[in-house]
Amino acid sequence: MTDTSSTPGAAVLDQVAAFIARYVAFPSEHALTAVTLWAAHTHAVGCFYVTPRLVLDSAEPGSGKTRVLELLNLLVRHPEMTISASTAALFRLISLHPHTILFDEVDAIFNPKTGGNYEDLRALLNAGYKRGATIARCVGDAKSMKVARFVVFAPVALAGIAGSMPATILTRAVVVHMRRRARSERVEPFEEQYAEAEAAPIRDALAEWMSQQADSLAKARPRMPDGVADRAAEVWKALLAIADQAGERWPEAGRDAARYFVLDTATAPTFGTRLLADLRTLYDGRDRMPTTDILDALTTAEDAPWGDLNGKPLDARRLSKELGRYGIAPAAFNTGQGTAKGYTTYPTTGNLGLADAWDRYLPAGGIGNSGNCGNRAGQTGYRSEKPSVTSGNPQDQVTDPSVTRIGIGNPLTREVTEVTEITDQDWPPVAVPGGNRPPSTPDRPGPHSAFTKGAAA
Repeated sequence: MTDTSSTPGAAVLDQVAAFIARYVAFPSEHALTAVTLWAAHTHAVGCFYVTPRLVLDSAEPGSGKTRVLELLNLLVRHPEMTISASTAALFRLISLHPHTILFDEVDAIFNPKTGGNYEDLRALLNAGYKRGATIARCVGDAKSMKVARFVVFAPVALAGIAGSMPATILTRAVVVHMRRRARSERVEPFEEQYAEAEAAPIRDALAEWMSQQADSLAKARPRMPDGVADRAAEVWKALLAIADQAGERWPEAGRDAARYFVLDTATAPTFGTRLLADLRTLYDGRDRMPTTDILDALTTAEDAPWGDLNGKPLDARRLSKELGRYGIAPAAFNTGQGTAKGYTTYPTTGNLGLADAWDRYLPAGGIGNSGNCGNRAGQTGYRSEKPSVTSGNPQDQVTDPSVTRIGIGNPLTREVTEVTEITDQDWPPVAVPGGNRPPSTPDRPGPHSAFTKGAAA
């Protein structure tokens, strides 16, 4: 390759994208854009306060997840590809050097049926998303044990079967739903020894260009597409900053990808948000409904799960428990023919009302609606003459109720409470001088990991 120092950023990213696309059939062009920008950000991760997780999942094996990790292994900064590294090994590895962790077959770890304890790993992945995070661990033998704090800020890509990933990781990630390649989709055979030689000059050009952009990237405040806010904006900030710095087609392609993954991609709703969405469809302008009518409508609706929850229909107790998580409580109201107990859209004593939850946790268009929970013969509904609080200016994005908003301005240290104690007789605490900023000269130990690499999924 000629004079990489003068290679425009757009040309470098185009080369990265073209190399990846030779071996992978992505479900959309936006997935290729996101993976390309994610690979680039690993070479300047110290310039950012957040390193988004990249999650590659699929309904079935053989959908290209491992292949993407193998390609990233040839392109990212300081890769460490693994399928079986312990949490203790990972946080020591990250503290020693800012590696990029490529974790395959994570469904085997996070699957509750395996009976494994993955809380330490989940804590590491969640904490290491933001710069300044540390994990405290006990080190040394019983007589000289002391607490050491390990820096865990590092880029992480995870691949596994869909449905097993903790929600707290997904909210910090760009989630690419991979699928099996159709017979009409053609890719080149992947032979690592040849692909490695082809990737080397592309990786070097990417690393050099990213190093040159470090100061600009550290100061970047990229414009977010409408509807991409809060945690989603955190996830996409680094990627869009790189896209803007590259120029040409990349700023538009990056924002198209952000809109696609944040606003357009259908994400399976949680139990709670599905319930809220179906209730919003059911109420359809009413401001209160008796519990008996709600349950009758929900449990008999077609294509809705409420009639069979582990062999039992949704009942008043379960409904109260689920809605209680959103500050919604049953209230007594006058029906005109007597008093009934049910749920209101408006607040009452000890009850925030359904409209508050709809406004906070559902997008304007609704998610997870069964489409069959509307007006039904015999239902009792009460329409308010006052407009719902969601009718004026509803939010355009889903807000994760489990997320605490944290300011991004110069965080010093965030600590994760120790989950389990880990002792090592010969392993001393690690001090990491110089913070997390990457060295001026990109370094790479080679594509082969010290851990066992998985076969292509």
